[in-house]
Amino acid sequence: MSGLLIAAPASGSGKTTVTLGLARALADAGLRLVSGKAGPDYIDPAFHAAASGKPCFNYDPWAMRPDLIRANAAHQVGEGDFLLVEAMMGLFDGAADGTGAPADLAATLGLPVVLVIDCSRMSQSVAALARGYRDHRGDVHVAGVILNKVGSARHEAMLRAALETAGIAIFGVLRSDPALALPERHLGLVQAGEHGALEAFITHAAGVVARDCDFDRLAALAAGHAASPPPSAVLHLPPLGQRIAIAEDRAFAFTYQHLLLGWRMAGASLSFFSPLADEAPAADADSVYLPGGYPELHAGTLANARGFRQGMLEAARRGARIYGECGGYMTLGEGLVDAAGVRHAMLGLLPLVTSFAERRRHLGYRRVTPLAGSGFAAPMTAHEFHYSTLAHEGEADRLFAVTDAVGEDLGMAGLRWGAVSGSYMHLIDLAPEAA
Repeated sequence: MSGLLIAAPASGSGKTTVTLGLARALADAGLRLVSGKAGPDYIDPAFHAAASGKPCFNYDPWAMRPDLIRANAAHQVGEGDFLLVEAMMGLFDGAADGTGAPADLAATLGLPVVLVIDCSRMSQSVAALARGYRDHRGDVHVAGVILNKVGSARHEAMLRAALETAGIAIFGVLRSDPALALPERHLGLVQAGEHGALEAFITHAAGVVARDCDFDRLAALAAGHAASPPPSAVLHLPPLGQRIAIAEDRAFAFTYQHLLLGWRMAGASLSFFSPLADEAPAADADSVYLPGGYPELHAGTLANARGFRQGMLEAARRGARIYGECGGYMTLGEGLVDAAGVRHAMLGLLPLVTSFAERRRHLGYRRVTPLAGSGFAAPMTAHEFHYSTLAHEGEADRLFAVTDAVGEDLGMAGLRWGAVSGSYMHLIDLAPEAA
């Protein structure tokens, strides 16, 4: 397998912009390329897909078993020349238990690392930083750097001199450019579908990267790095049913591609519908999946989507299994209170009301153990990230017993009424002991 991991010392260094520009520039140059995102991020992959023209997979070194990571990479790279993966946070930053860093992913897949460094507030110190990252772990190959936010020719000369003395390869030098900033909101970047000038942004980033990075050296670095092959059969999370209707639009955009791949490999047929367009799930669906997203930004539209509401109520009446996570869980509830304090009626299929009037961040990896009657058969890994709070929670069966990344008991989470269930957890993989 050929590929690269684009990483950084910390978030905000510019690795997303570099990855998007590199993906588009390489595609424009005629190279078949697929992309990946390290960790549980559900926003960056849509930007990657816009840049490369192909679905982006998540590779999570904490929440995914190494065999699943390798199997998904083999599936992706079978459709392209090499895999370009963007790291999350800093290269050696992992979960609360110290594992699951992008460096672990690089070691699992055998990918060389190119470090994107924000040089806006440093000069010769860049050499000590780069050398420390290069030498920190023997099983991780930090091949060199791309210097970002360089202020001037004189600034570049100082950086180059320091790095060349330290024996650090430089694969590109990008000047400070306000046009290479992406807008953000409380869960990260604004979604790709909401970026009014996304294509122009990616085109500009590709032009900058093509001009200022050494493509030939990057392509040579990427070539021929192989991870050990995965077993012939790797277990995935089992499908919710055989005919799964999946909500998909700007309100429900946080769906992991590896999850859909596993469901298809298990023989399930998938259909898609848009609640924001007032579409109902397929009438013959035996299960409905409402993924996470930003329902709070579209609460009024969802409250008035009669076709969507009737279709969901009909699915519940006929006994279809309905599962919502995070934003989907909120939509299954009785009401959603937006940031202005206005309550919007949701589907009423679960007895809860969620609120953004008083925001509080909930963030971290989770291990979830299904409770009796949940419909899930084995312990799983998951991720939780939301700012909404529970304003009201009625009587219903609980769904999961939950612990965090260091094993601390977080109690029970989620609700179930018959075949309808949901929680704030974004399910990722079977727990290692369940596979």
